[in-house]
Amino acid sequence: MSFEPQFPDLFAPEQGALPIEQPQPATEKQVRYAQAIALKTGATIPHRARATRAALSQWIEAHKPKAPTGKFANYPSSKQVAFAERIARIKHREIPHECFRDKVMMSKWIDGNKPR
Repeated sequence: MSFEPQFPDLFAPEQGALPIEQPQPATEKQVRYAQAIALKTGATIPHRARATRAALSQWIEAHKPKAPTGKFANYPSSKQVAFAERIARIKHREIPHECFRDKVMMSKWIDGNKPR
């Protein structure tokens, strides 16, 4: 059994080597977020992590606060509730009680009732 490529010129040596992308520097937003995490957790950001976008992203992923778990993990945030209450006041509507126990339902209620 022999192997015959479907695309004979795809990896031809005369093509030359493909250019390697240069690493991109970290964005200002990334740096600010990493600094906020470092302040809250007391961790330090290594110099090599600040060098590239990918390295800082890995550091952020390893050090960012974990999503809440437990009894109240599915409840909407206080900001979400405040925003929904503001919309309810503007539109003279009531927020269904179930929305206060489920952040997904609260999000759907907000999306359906946003002032346009």
